[in-house]
Amino acid sequence: MSEEAVQNNEEVEEGAPAWVVTFGDLMSLLLCFFVLLLSFSEMDKAKYKNVAGSLKKAFGVQRKQPFFESPKGMKMIAKDFDQELIPTKERLEFIATQEKEAMGEELKKEIELSFKDIKDSIHITAGEDQITISLMGEAAFAVGKANIKKQSKPLIKTIGVFLNKIDGDIVIAGHTDNIPVIGGQYKSNLKLSIARAATVAEFLISESSVEPERIATMGFGEYRPKESNDTKDGRRKNRRVEIILENRPLKKTTEEKGKDELSTQNSPL
Repeated sequence: MSEEAVQNNEEVEEGAPAWVVTFGDLMSLLLCFFVLLLSFSEMDKAKYKNVAGSLKKAFGVQRKQPFFESPKGMKMIAKDFDQELIPTKERLEFIATQEKEAMGEELKKEIELSFKDIKDSIHITAGEDQITISLMGEAAFAVGKANIKKQSKPLIKTIGVFLNKIDGDIVIAGHTDNIPVIGGQYKSNLKLSIARAATVAEFLISESSVEPERIATMGFGEYRPKESNDTKDGRRKNRRVEIILENRPLKKTTEEKGKDELSTQNSPL
């Protein structure tokens, strides 16, 4: 029998060799691995959401862990993360309030350091809705007068610098105790409180360059006491001018405003 006939009678195994199957599996795994790396490197939020959702279903329930910063180097949000992590109007307002309260505390410290002699005559309250700066009457004004005392002008000017850092309407409200005004230019506590509020407003506009359209003035006279007028200390606390700043976001810098304008111009809408 010839050698060729012997070769044709050999049994040949069906299908691909075993090493080919193993090699194919390895290549498939490597391909999946590099596709996953590519999806991360592009930093595409939509792709990352889909990948994160798929991984969650593949490996089990993803534990919810609230956080307030994206992973370092990646600005991405997973598909099923808490909705609290998405910036909302309420969340932004909360952040602005926290920043404003911090600025109110900074103003307190600055006043305590710079105006040690009259720091007890000013009270600052940084709340959720507004910041209230109360100037005690005897510190800023003479009895029955609406002219600001010389020693109080630097303090009010410092307050004006602070007001220029934050957006929001400013209400300046004058208050008095219930002791009747006798003689002088103003015939009632109501008129005196209005005049004092107007004087502070004019000073902030002229000396601290506060925008006039932000300011409103009003006078309440003796009709909104903070403490009882039956005691000397209570009447002292009632004689005050309040500078009230409504809760608004911090002012944007010129650079931030320029970015916003450029974004608006490039918007397709």
